[in-house]
Amino acid sequence: MQRTALSPQETAAFLGVHKETIYSMVRNNQIPHFRVGRKIFFRVDSLNAWIKEQEENSVLTIEM
Repeated sequence: MQRTALSPQETAAFLGVHKETIYSMVRNNQIPHFRVGRKIFFRVDSLNAWIKEQEENSVLTIEM
């Protein structure tokens, strides 16, 4: 069974960034996440949609 939610550490590895970058992005509401108690999780579907949105925004910025 494939997991649908990742921890901050797993999300950092998934995105290729340091886990402190993930925590900073969570504090600034820059990345989709949810909490269960004090734990932070990231849905893989939401991350993939967010990545696609980031790509599209970067292309729009370059074209302008």
